[in-house]
Amino acid sequence: MRRVVFNQKGGVGKSTITTNLAAIAAAQGQRVLLIDLDRQANSSRYLMGDTPAAEGTGSAPFFESSLKFSVRPVKPGDFITETPFENLHLMPASGELDELHTKLESRHKIYKLRDALQELEADYDQVWIDTPPALNFYTRSALIAAQGCLIPFDCDEFARRALYELLENVQEIQADHNPDLRVEGIVVNQFQPRASLPQRTVQALMDEGLPVLQPFLNSSVKVKESHERALPLVHLEPKHPLTLAYCQLYDALA
Repeated sequence: MRRVVFNQKGGVGKSTITTNLAAIAAAQGQRVLLIDLDRQANSSRYLMGDTPAAEGTGSAPFFESSLKFSVRPVKPGDFITETPFENLHLMPASGELDELHTKLESRHKIYKLRDALQELEADYDQVWIDTPPALNFYTRSALIAAQGCLIPFDCDEFARRALYELLENVQEIQADHNPDLRVEGIVVNQFQPRASLPQRTVQALMDEGLPVLQPFLNSSVKVKESHERALPLVHLEPKHPLTLAYCQLYDALA
């Protein structure tokens, strides 16, 4: 299963959701690959801390290789590195993704990620793709390569209005490039159960028949601690209520 976590709005928890669900899958014995396509590299740091990526690995070197012709092309697996967590591998991101963007777009390399993941299909049970907060070459590549799409939602009215355009963009990719793509659901993040506005906002989505997933992910300082220590929640504190909510969400998807 190949999943992309996507929202054009920043600060909604894409990297946190991607990394924690991937870590749960790996902890349950699945062979998991996380691909970081966001130049901020939050998912990469979440898993690796300050440890530098192995030389030649990463999503930027992977895409850069597609711009060159070689009689002996580098295999997709050569751009992947191990993480400190069993069963969990990473294609890390870097700021070099920005420099490559225009070249990749002009040379029509939009299907390279899909082709690489098809080549890696026998090596991994699950692939999770973290994306930048924009509809650009990298997010389109991810949506073309994926089978499922998760949309983080942070209970904000502006985010609710932007959601419809986002869904239309996903449907356009589905119609034009990837008929296997489907929106698996909206992940409600940073939910505050005691506040009335988040409850009303989420209820409005459900009343419209949108695929809102449960359980909702509450706000917690434990997330910031897990970022600081480069330990996904399932490894930091397996019995914490938010960790259990992530596990329930993963089970619902599985």
